[in-house]
Amino acid sequence: MTVLHHLLSHSLTYRHFSWLRYGLFILSVLALSGCELVTWKANHDRDQLIAAGYEEHYLPLEDGGKMRYWVGGTGKPLLLLHGFGGSAISTWKSEMLDLNKDYKVIAPDLAWFGDSYSQGNANLTTQTNAVWHLMDTLGIEKFNVAGISYGGFVTYDLMTQPERIEKSIIIASPGPLFSDDDLSALCQRAGVDKPEHLFVPENGQEVRRLFNHVFFTPKRMPDFVADQIYDSYFSSYKKQKTALIQSLVDDRSRISTYPTRELPPTMLIWGDNDQIFPLESGIALSKHLQAPMVVIPNTGHGVTNEQPDLVTQLVKSYLQ
Repeated sequence: MTVLHHLLSHSLTYRHFSWLRYGLFILSVLALSGCELVTWKANHDRDQLIAAGYEEHYLPLEDGGKMRYWVGGTGKPLLLLHGFGGSAISTWKSEMLDLNKDYKVIAPDLAWFGDSYSQGNANLTTQTNAVWHLMDTLGIEKFNVAGISYGGFVTYDLMTQPERIEKSIIIASPGPLFSDDDLSALCQRAGVDKPEHLFVPENGQEVRRLFNHVFFTPKRMPDFVADQIYDSYFSSYKKQKTALIQSLVDDRSRISTYPTRELPPTMLIWGDNDQIFPLESGIALSKHLQAPMVVIPNTGHGVTNEQPDLVTQLVKSYLQ
């Protein structure tokens, strides 16, 4: 999906014209031959990370299952947590290729996403415990963490052990401050009856609907690409993903009980056109945590994909 966006978003200068023409030719060949464009893109991203010094690992989980994670770079540990439906690579690749110059970056696929799964109950506690298990296995006692959307909920849960978090960055995620009315408003914006009907699509057409609410600029994708995205990122573990959405209401109550004055230093990053968790949710969380907030114009919910260079600069600036 990002291949199409990348190729079509560059201006038609002489320098880029030949590469654009070549890229469109390759896309046409791939489409006509039935090749898996999304799989090709995922393998290309993986090769880029390996070339940049990242290593891919798998960790057996205590509840059963496994967690795939990437480690690269040197310096203070920085944990990156992706959002719902994504993976470490699809969410953070661009940032990872820069942040590893200054930090030891750890980027896992959360359970039931990417190449990870757990045999434990599908809820936030299981997700957070799996991340703690990863950091303990790596022998990392204290670290910085950045999480977007669903990864922001995991980040907030990690923050309730403040002795282990140096600084945290929450991107487009309201923590405990999302009400039943907020969920109803989200469903109304998306034209669905329940949140899981938006976040756990059943086909390529519903993937397109989700993307239209995640990104500021609509992603124009052929049906075959939308279908491949569904097959690659959304078709597996649908029962568990649905349970993750449904259990967030109980998780909200649990994480809201921790005193905010004891949480580690936090910065918020938000897109001004977020249709999943609107800017008002970020402002409320900023006041709740007494945390600084950066609002990025002309940006939706998919902040790390839409503004990777700026996100990288903000992460570095805040952590340093």
